[in-house]
Amino acid sequence: MTENQSNEDKYLFPYDKLRPVQNELILEVAKAISERKNVVVHAPTGLGKTAATLGPALKYALDNKKKVFFLTSRHTQHIIAIETLKDIKKKHDVDFIAVDMIGKKWMCTVPHTDKMMSNEFYEYCKKQREDNLCEMFTNTKKGTKLTTESKLALEGLRKENPCHIERFTDLCGNDDLCAYELASELAKEATVIVADYYYIYNPRIRDAFLNRLQLSLKDCIVITDEGHNLPDRIRNLMTTQLSNYMIKRGVNEAKNIKDHRILPTLVAIQDVLNELSNGLNDGDEKTVEKAEFIEMIEKIGDYDEIIADIDLAAQEVKQKEKQSSLGGISSFLEEWQSADKGYAKIISQTKTRRESVVALKHHCLDPSISSGITISECHSTIIMSGTLTPTSMYKDILGFPDNTIQKRYPSPFPEKNRLSMIVPETTTKFSMRNPKQYNRIAEICSEITNLVDGNSAVFFPSYYLRDEVYRQFSSLSRKTTFLEVSEMSKEEKSVFLEKFKSYKKTGAVLMGVMAGSFGEGVDLPGDLLKCVVIVGLPLQRPSLETKELIKYYDDKFNKGWDYGYVGPAFSKCLQSAGRCIRSEEDRGIIVFLDERYSWQNYYKHFPADWEIKTTKLYKDRISEFLGLNR
Repeated sequence: MTENQSNEDKYLFPYDKLRPVQNELILEVAKAISERKNVVVHAPTGLGKTAATLGPALKYALDNKKKVFFLTSRHTQHIIAIETLKDIKKKHDVDFIAVDMIGKKWMCTVPHTDKMMSNEFYEYCKKQREDNLCEMFTNTKKGTKLTTESKLALEGLRKENPCHIERFTDLCGNDDLCAYELASELAKEATVIVADYYYIYNPRIRDAFLNRLQLSLKDCIVITDEGHNLPDRIRNLMTTQLSNYMIKRGVNEAKNIKDHRILPTLVAIQDVLNELSNGLNDGDEKTVEKAEFIEMIEKIGDYDEIIADIDLAAQEVKQKEKQSSLGGISSFLEEWQSADKGYAKIISQTKTRRESVVALKHHCLDPSISSGITISECHSTIIMSGTLTPTSMYKDILGFPDNTIQKRYPSPFPEKNRLSMIVPETTTKFSMRNPKQYNRIAEICSEITNLVDGNSAVFFPSYYLRDEVYRQFSSLSRKTTFLEVSEMSKEEKSVFLEKFKSYKKTGAVLMGVMAGSFGEGVDLPGDLLKCVVIVGLPLQRPSLETKELIKYYDDKFNKGWDYGYVGPAFSKCLQSAGRCIRSEEDRGIIVFLDERYSWQNYYKHFPADWEIKTTKLYKDRISEFLGLNR
């Protein structure tokens, strides 16, 4: 028996073939968990991260009575994790329970609840349960105990374990039972819980969920997949805002419930926003001191009493309407009182066709305020992604301790199958944007995609830039062009993608944006995508928010430019570029079209194993790679 074969059994690896790099990752994860350490892993697509981390984590959890949380926000990755666990069960004949969970709101089958904001849904759900108004819940539990129907359903769910959340929800819905309640009940006896980030990184959801499971973080091994997304997810979670639009809606809600007592308070809060925004024009913004806003509100009345009064009115609104802007106002006032460090407090004004929107934002800059505490309390945390580079940046930003293990693994795919180039012929730098520049980008993109004998994708920093380039590209390209539309629904995205795939023989060009529907989380293996062109860098506009983020990371790590500006943009570039090579057999061309990619302060962010070359002879290089000169 070889060492690899021995590790397949020892660490519950689910498949027959264990690659050398995969074996190295398994041993690193197993060692870290046994020593209660953490790991930050840059592991490119195709390495088999899910199997290499779930196996050793599950083995340790079974032997030491721990729970494994496998966290991912991608629907496809939920499926892969559950299928991996099924394969582990089948190959090793090991008995364990695994539960797949998404947000409580998305597991609810009550009509229209999916339209609510998350915090509104949780409050609505709580009230419905307390008043015995939810039929699904009353069918599932009587008081704190499960009904007979629930117990029978659980027996069936145990037999079909593990199963994907959609299947689980359908089975519960068929019996008019609450999927979340039954999944939570099953989670008590589960060794593995596949879930969204928020089950661990949202303090409110995490504390309630772990309390229900009678579990503490020290009993949890947390594997975070697609970890490059985690900093922004936590920032968004911990950011709140107050706008004149919210107040206007709040006034209407107060009138509808005939609560005239809080109307003067809401009008006075609007006056505070007006005063703070005085002198701002369209697009302007400025910082606001925490104490300044509180002092202005205290002129209206006691700060805490104002919060309580608005919150009480919000509860009444939610009983009738399920959602309430008043609830958002009270939540903002409460959050504003939290610590200043790691937050930017900014007021802005933006003009729309109908009105000017004034928004005061309590913006989280530092995700480690939340994640650092979580990481320090967990038994072990493994965070991984194909674009977690540099690993030191994510270690710092998320608040991992100094003894955290950082690993960077090379791509398992043959280097000869990928042509990676920087073409320093154009730029999307703001000061250089003009019709001549757009035309040159269109020429190069059309020349590249016309050479490729299959589908290509061209990703831009914004829809505006894409549309400016498309005006010229449309007449130069010999192929059908698919234009991504912003905010596509799941169904629209699926139809769009299937139609694009159908052109794999004749070739088509998908033109989208790096932060859009197809720049991440979409697999186009084999001959479905032959080339990706990344046009420009998706750098954040130099807003006050961005400047505050750069300043914050300058003060904290002396790396504001990299951590607050270039690093996050590069992660989006690499994610979009990764759509091309998805398996060992794939051959593809990746082009980075912007002169700035060749500058050292940007170039250093490319993974070392990419062996990327800078050239202006892109047509020759592509022809050689495709064998067109033979």
